[in-house]
Amino acid sequence: MTSNADNSPVWFITGCSTGLGRALAQRVLEHGHRAVVTARRVEQVEDLAAAHAPTCLAVPLDVTVSTQIAAAVARAEERFGRIDVLVNNAGYGYLAAVEEGDDDEVRAMFETNFFGLVAMTRQVLPGMRARRHGHIVNVSSVGGLLGNPSSGYYNATKFAVEGLTEALAKEVGPLGIHATAIEPGPFRTDWSGRSLKVAAHPMSAYAETAGARRAEIQSYSGRQPGDPVRAADAIIKAVEAPNPPANLVLGRNGLDRVRAKLEGMLASIDEWEAVTLSADYPKN
Repeated sequence: MTSNADNSPVWFITGCSTGLGRALAQRVLEHGHRAVVTARRVEQVEDLAAAHAPTCLAVPLDVTVSTQIAAAVARAEERFGRIDVLVNNAGYGYLAAVEEGDDDEVRAMFETNFFGLVAMTRQVLPGMRARRHGHIVNVSSVGGLLGNPSSGYYNATKFAVEGLTEALAKEVGPLGIHATAIEPGPFRTDWSGRSLKVAAHPMSAYAETAGARRAEIQSYSGRQPGDPVRAADAIIKAVEAPNPPANLVLGRNGLDRVRAKLEGMLASIDEWEAVTLSADYPKN
């Protein structure tokens, strides 16, 4: 057992089998921090624990199973004494026009992307509150700040993460706990490849909107501009900052799109300001 007197931070990261989660786990360990690395199939992360035996614990975890969440957090606290940083990274994408969406697929994605994140957060917060110290890092997406054809249901899961994280930050800030939403643009992970789910019955009516964007996303799998290792370093830098950001967009592509969305939204608000204000009772 690693000594609980060790002052190096303890990270708990979900979804470490591939992509950003695995890159983050590797970089956290290389920085000399301690880490609990999780995956539904624990054998996919056992090599990390073997390479960093004193500072890494590999744990099986499906974030949609409450008993596994409780067991994983208990093992983390038994091994390291605490959790300083929770990274809710587990998640995946499902692309379908709103009318094409399958209810079971949509609900399953919400269970992982949103409700699993909520359950993990609620399991870890009591310990952080008791110590008045901690950081919740929720991996959202640029798709949590703007919507696009075929991504409506995925956008909905990530918009939910954004709202939850913003509210959470205001609740736990006075308790010494930070909360940050991470918004990656396209990164070279399995998100748009092996891990991606798509509409089973696409409709010709949406071929030029949802269908075209679905094909575009799948076509650039493996050629995305974002580097998961550099993204991992950026997340570590944000967590180690004296005043961590509430939001961290990652990658030029994402940054440009988020800025365009915000600029367009502000322009529309200004254009319709008179109508907006007309909805109030007249002032006496």
